[in-house]
Amino acid sequence: MLPLADILATAHVVALPMHTRFRGVDVREAVLFEGPEGWAEFSPFPEYDDAEAATWLAAAIDDAAHPRPEPVRTEVRVNATVPAVAPDAVPGVLARFDGCRTAKVKVAERGQTLTDDTARVRAVREAMGPEGRIRIDANGGWNLDEAEHAVHALAEFDLEYVEQPCATVPELAELRTRIAHMGIPIAADESVRKADDPLAVARAGAADLLVIKAQPLGGIARALAIVAEAGLPAVVSSALDTAVGLNQGAALAAALPALDYDCGLGTASLFLDDVADARPHEGMVRAERVAPDADALRRLAAPADRRAWWLERLSRCHQQLRTPTIS
Repeated sequence: MLPLADILATAHVVALPMHTRFRGVDVREAVLFEGPEGWAEFSPFPEYDDAEAATWLAAAIDDAAHPRPEPVRTEVRVNATVPAVAPDAVPGVLARFDGCRTAKVKVAERGQTLTDDTARVRAVREAMGPEGRIRIDANGGWNLDEAEHAVHALAEFDLEYVEQPCATVPELAELRTRIAHMGIPIAADESVRKADDPLAVARAGAADLLVIKAQPLGGIARALAIVAEAGLPAVVSSALDTAVGLNQGAALAAALPALDYDCGLGTASLFLDDVADARPHEGMVRAERVAPDADALRRLAAPADRRAWWLERLSRCHQQLRTPTIS
């Protein structure tokens, strides 16, 4: 494991402004540091406790210190991401995702209704045309009956799949049974990355595919092992990462033996500025390692109090990784 002093010696805390508020934030903060193999990112969301955040640090250290798996592809096709915006804002959002044929639309936003979701998804369908692919992501925001009702209401827009419609594995399993006749797959995200047992959802027959993220799962190698053991198709997605973290996700996607779905790794287009250019071009992102631009690191440096907050958090998580129960 990289010594804490080595990590802190190269650490930069950055704050990236966003076009639109997403996942409750309009500025995304992260720690970037350089190891023997290249740059890595530590960016658990602020509300996560140190035990959960330590897994993200393990992923970052692994990516900085060890070679990545051999890729089976050099480019990864990605989807556009549409936050919970008003319908008239949809074309502008999609315009920032060059060449993307698939859109993931956020639904079940707190304070909004199914009527709002329907209007947003309809606007995406109208903007993308009949051949565009649309998936929705509820982040576990519906209960079982709400989810069933919502899937029926949104089915007219030809959904590719529904991501984490309910919070629990038993709810997902029951919903999958209820909507089986509709032919709309269920994808599990939080039930994988935030679970004590990320394979429970697969064993329960509660999902048709998995959404995997490199940082929350502890790194590329562990994510690949989870997919292999689950035996389900996988979509690699981001955790609203900077260009450095997105590149780790792209390396994970590049190493998967099969990649049947466009990946959620185009989220650099949600930022007004970034440490490198990781935006999709012709619907694709490249998988080779990237390094942050020195000028961007200075331009996007977080305020001193936020830098101190993040480095203290990183130090606490590093200490957790040194104990036998966390490592």
